[in-house]
Amino acid sequence: MGTAYALGPFRLDTQGDLLWRGTEPTALGRRAIALLRALVERRGAVVSKDALIDAAWSGQVVEENNLTVQIAALRRVLGEEPGGDRWIETMPRRGYRFVGPVRTTEQNDAIVRSEPAPKSSVEATLALPDKPSLAVLPFQNLSGDREQEYFTDGMVEEIITVLAHIRWLFVIAASSSFAYKGQAVDVRRIGRELGVRYLLEGSVRTAGGQVRITAQLIEAATGAHLWADRFDGSLEDVFELQDQVAISVAGVIEPALEAAEIRRSAERPTNDVTAYDLYLRALALAFSWERDDVERALGLLEQAIDRDPPYGLALIEAASRYTELHVNGWYASAEAICQRGIELSRRALEVAPDDPNVLHKAARALAYFGEDIDAAIALLDRSLKLNPNSSRAWMWGGWIRLWAGQPDLAITHFETSWRLNPRVSRANPLMGIGVAHFFARRFEEAKAALLQSLQEKPNWAPSYRYLAACYAHMGRLAEAGETVKRLHTLTNAVVPSVTHWRNAEHRELFLSGLHLAAKVA
Repeated sequence: MGTAYALGPFRLDTQGDLLWRGTEPTALGRRAIALLRALVERRGAVVSKDALIDAAWSGQVVEENNLTVQIAALRRVLGEEPGGDRWIETMPRRGYRFVGPVRTTEQNDAIVRSEPAPKSSVEATLALPDKPSLAVLPFQNLSGDREQEYFTDGMVEEIITVLAHIRWLFVIAASSSFAYKGQAVDVRRIGRELGVRYLLEGSVRTAGGQVRITAQLIEAATGAHLWADRFDGSLEDVFELQDQVAISVAGVIEPALEAAEIRRSAERPTNDVTAYDLYLRALALAFSWERDDVERALGLLEQAIDRDPPYGLALIEAASRYTELHVNGWYASAEAICQRGIELSRRALEVAPDDPNVLHKAARALAYFGEDIDAAIALLDRSLKLNPNSSRAWMWGGWIRLWAGQPDLAITHFETSWRLNPRVSRANPLMGIGVAHFFARRFEEAKAALLQSLQEKPNWAPSYRYLAACYAHMGRLAEAGETVKRLHTLTNAVVPSVTHWRNAEHRELFLSGLHLAAKVA
């Protein structure tokens, strides 16, 4: 049982991290929800900007304009109620305060039962997989410099990548593990929520060109410490240190494992530490779904490629950023974007033909930019054979299956991705599931999934396109028109290129709905 808040016609669900207006969820992301909760819980009082940033971006260094953007999003949604945009007051040089109507209730009383929030993927205990399972928790940054946080997080991602190559080991993706960053660690609870038998935690310290990694392996059900060790080396040895940690963990979980198996499957991504640093900085920006971050990440990746032209992961991450520019219409020349994305993908495959991360990301980029869909599916299948624990490979596989005209198979891929990464942002798989239902003409299910996706990524233009088309085919033309109006605020490309959709009936269903929605906007 938890606290819920009735804010006029809105309901803030603190368990599901959703803001409802009547029976419909609003298009607010989790950071906006976290800010609203912080303000409502101290209604009438001034909440400082630092406190709000900590509530929504705990442990991260962000610029103040990020807060301004989220507050503006809150006011826009609350403004659907006359006067609601004035419920959040700006207190110059001090912060913000909530002055709107608030009624406190319990999550399970009548106001909530009228429209229960979707059940979170982590509310129930997840069953343990039928093979050894592991989650790597965020390591502590002991360098005394918050600017080094990206380096510590990148180290952990690389350790997870090495461990995920072990085919008999079920490894939870980094973004689910990182949901616990900055929290007090209750190993039993985390083990239940992620459905894993083991947890790895540790710390990273960098100073004077040296790195020290400490790590310990814990049995989640009992809290027993199974192993602990320390690894020291220079920054030039960072990849070797990552391997040592992963090999030691695997050796404890499965004594019969031969360390050489990991070494063979985890090839060095680059020997240039500066290029690696640029890659990590870009990776830290990769999942914001915001135009500025996508473009900044692309600039960093292009620098890394200039330093180390055969750096496979940097090449394929750059290709991925070009797909995001294209799908949102953030470009001056669509043709130039396509050519560059294809070129980078092919170069990545040439230099890293056996890297599963390169394979599935190249499959996604090449399929999206119109290359042979069967060849893309073959690349994806090879990636999953090499690393069946990759939630991102299953996720991009869902999109490739959608582009190939296989919506029900796509849903299976998205659900598998979600199980491997239960604490990941739900926006991408929910959008994919929504699009799959749309093409299967299950419009009610499509609408629900797309609205939930927009809760977490309210600025993602493609989601609005499919939601507008969905409303149009449901005969809800007023909502379709309003959705297109919102789309106009995000991109000039309201009607996008559809060459990546290989099924002609799917293309026609999407375009006819979107054109109808645009006509009534």
